[in-house]
Amino acid sequence: TNPGFVVRITQAGLDYAHQQGIAILEKELAQLTLPDISGDFRFLRVGKVHYELSRLRLRNFHLPFSRISPVPNVGLQVSISNAFAELDGDWRVKMLFIRDHGSFDLKVENVYIKINLRLGSDAAGKPTISTSECSTRISKVRVLFSSKFGWLYNLFHSAIESKFKKILESKVCDSVAKSVHSELQTYIQTLPVTAKIDARTGIDYSFVAPPVATAQSLDTGLKGEFYSLAHRSTAPFSPLPLSLPLDHDRMVYFGASSYFFNTAGFAYHSSGALVFEITDAMIPKDVDFHLNTSIFSAFIPQLEQMYPNMPMKLRLSTLTAPFLNIGPGGISLKPVVDAQAYAILPNSTLAPLFVLSLVRNVSAVIDVRSGHIVGSLNVGRYGGERLLLGRGRLGVRLLQSIMNIFASNILLPRLNARLDEGFPLPLPDRIQLFNTSVRFHQNFLLLGADVHFQPK
Repeated sequence: TNPGFVVRITQAGLDYAHQQGIAILEKELAQLTLPDISGDFRFLRVGKVHYELSRLRLRNFHLPFSRISPVPNVGLQVSISNAFAELDGDWRVKMLFIRDHGSFDLKVENVYIKINLRLGSDAAGKPTISTSECSTRISKVRVLFSSKFGWLYNLFHSAIESKFKKILESKVCDSVAKSVHSELQTYIQTLPVTAKIDARTGIDYSFVAPPVATAQSLDTGLKGEFYSLAHRSTAPFSPLPLSLPLDHDRMVYFGASSYFFNTAGFAYHSSGALVFEITDAMIPKDVDFHLNTSIFSAFIPQLEQMYPNMPMKLRLSTLTAPFLNIGPGGISLKPVVDAQAYAILPNSTLAPLFVLSLVRNVSAVIDVRSGHIVGSLNVGRYGGERLLLGRGRLGVRLLQSIMNIFASNILLPRLNARLDEGFPLPLPDRIQLFNTSVRFHQNFLLLGADVHFQPK
């Protein structure tokens, strides 16, 4: 399935995410718990030596040099080099008539870790991440005993260092897998795959396929579809293939296709949200006329005879959902709006008067604010196609002028107020966007932004 919405994380975005992740991994590794170690070995001609190492404590674990890279057909690869750690603990030794105990310090140097992360999606379309491969290599371990016989114990440190090395190499990858599962997987699951917009509509941001790693970025195709909360139905059109340009100035890019925006029109139309009623009470006070049959009888004489001096109501609706076009010049649409006029009778019932079909050129201004796509509409003047009133065509130009006043002063402010609230972008928790950019391409809108992560 072609996505209606594409998210691209560039190398700059991955590097920023990597900084946050490495800080978490350092804390996890610093909390490693190591088992007690004991053993026996023969030392020169002295005989058997029994040793015990206990209460092993990691003082710190530093990851000074690391890098994350998207790897095609793999996912993400994290490479850590020259890491180091410091531990201490207690020791006890039995050797012939010698019984001794004390403390020791252990330094682990030149630690190399390679982690492959597999990216996918679950049955609900939410992102998943797991460790597909982890390897740790420790080049140097040094143990220093403290006691009056410390010089003696330092002579057989190699056997102990070898055990430490094997244990740590295993424990590091166990900690990595735990951190990925408990921290990273839990966090990315906060990405909303559905978002309720208002009482009528929602957005579906579920994954249509697992993320795809390229040499420069990580791309994810989302459904990108608005839907009616009351009765969800399939849009009568499909998304076109969506390929983002090779822009890398921002950490993240969002490609919103014309399908994404047109499903918004379809959802709002099918939910009945694109029906607007205008009454005399809604007309601004600075507009010098009232919505009644006396005003309209000036160019439709029959109204005064049939419904003298009665208040009126206009109901604006579209027969089909508005369909917009996105091109390098911006977003435009040309909706056909039917304006049905009614007389409000003394018993509050409505008497249909006429229908005026109107066509209007509309353009949109798009921006990003507080993690939402926001916008506003600019409209041209209405052009009337037909006016139906019993026996024919009357007063079209005057009605067009009145409809332009209604649209500019009543309808447009209501639509722009809703668009100013915006529609949420698919962002996990505690992500803020800044340094945003908006560019128009053929059949899609490209939004770019840098990212700031707000820790708890």
